[in-house]
Amino acid sequence: MMSGDSFMFSAFPVLFGIIFTLAIAFFIATAVKGVLQWGKNNKSPVLTVEATVVAKRENVTYHHHNNANAGMHTSASTSYYVTFQVESGDRMELHVASHEYGMLVERDVGKLTFQGTRYLGFERNY
Repeated sequence: MMSGDSFMFSAFPVLFGIIFTLAIAFFIATAVKGVLQWGKNNKSPVLTVEATVVAKRENVTYHHHNNANAGMHTSASTSYYVTFQVESGDRMELHVASHEYGMLVERDVGKLTFQGTRYLGFERNY
C-alpha cells in the first residue's frame, strides 16, 4: 500500500502530462479556429452596406513577464471593437485598428465595407 507522499510523487507526472496535453490542445484548437476563420473571410464577398456605429469597446490584456536580469515586468495590449447596425437591423461587431477606432463615433452613419468578419473600412455620410 502506498503512503500519501509516494502517491503524490507518482501522480504528479500523470497530472502534469494531462495538463500539458490540454494546454497544447487548446493552443492548437485556437490556431486552427483562426486559420479556418481567415480562410472563410477570404472566400466571402467584399460587401459595402449602409450602417450606423452603435457601440465601441476596448479589450485590454495584461501580460506578466519574468526576466532573469530585469525581474518581473508587466505589459498590456489593447484590442478595439466596433458594433455596426445595418439597414436590416442586424448588428455585427468587428475588430478594428486603433486609428480607425479613434475616428469612429457612436451614431456615425455611413458605408461599412467588410469581408466576412474582417473590417475593411467605414466612410461617413456627410
